Amino acid sequence: MDEIVEKLKQIGLNEYQSKVYLALLKKYPATGYEISKLANIPQSRTYDTLKSLETMQIALSSNTKPVTYTPIKPKELTKRYKRKIESTIDFLDKKLPNIKEETYTEPVLTIFGRTKILDKAKELIQTANKSIYISLFSPDFKHLEQYLLDAYMRGLDVKIVKYDEFICNFGTVFEHFGIQMFEHYHNDKFIFLSVDNSEGIFGISEPSKHNNSAEILWTKNPEIVFLIKAFCAHDMYLIDIASNFPEQLRYFYGAGLKKLRDKILH
Repeated sequence: MDEIVEKLKQIGLNEYQSKVYLALLKKYPATGYEISKLANIPQSRTYDTLKSLETMQIALSSNTKPVTYTPIKPKELTKRYKRKIESTIDFLDKKLPNIKEETYTEPVLTIFGRTKILDKAKELIQTANKSIYISLFSPDFKHLEQYLLDAYMRGLDVKIVKYDEFICNFGTVFEHFGIQMFEHYHNDKFIFLSVDNSEGIFGISEPSKHNNSAEILWTKNPEIVFLIKAFCAHDMYLIDIASNFPEQLRYFYGAGLKKLRDKILH
């Protein structure tokens, strides 16, 4: 019975209203005194509660003396509140996005721990509807391969940058040519993932021995999600160019693009 009271409270009734309604279902028509005993609440509160239930059209009173009370049927109660909740949700669906667009900024949240990071990546891939841009190393691909394949089989545009050696026979795959652009990462394994231009993660998914922390950032902030996708896309541009013009790049920039790296990073 306590569980039913709690559920009635969740749809908008207070504790006394819930108890009085349940008491009425047990015995009706019933007087205020009878209801007080059945509901195990003070008689003075019973009459106030009955009056509020009358106002809410959940209990009906008679014209007799003494006055007796009858509840509406449970089906009518649940149907009424279902309509009310659906109407409220529809209203909020229409109105809340307008407020969000003007005043709300999507947060950037930190996720710690390899297991939680992989779980979040799987969640994003599973809920994606249109496109997936992802850059990753083989240990992460091993865990995410089936989820990425399922997304590809659902008809999504799946584009993958391989940072090391692994076999991927689906989607559009770009094989990074192994040049370490930023010494900051050392031997850490990192991941960049953008889905549907609406949600993304980036950061270290598997730390090196020198770094004990697997840590990524997750966000729905559209500007940051765009940057994650842009990072992956620019990697793809350069990889494709390097694959098609290897001799020309070596001529202009030297082995391992050393001249270019020196120009940008020093």
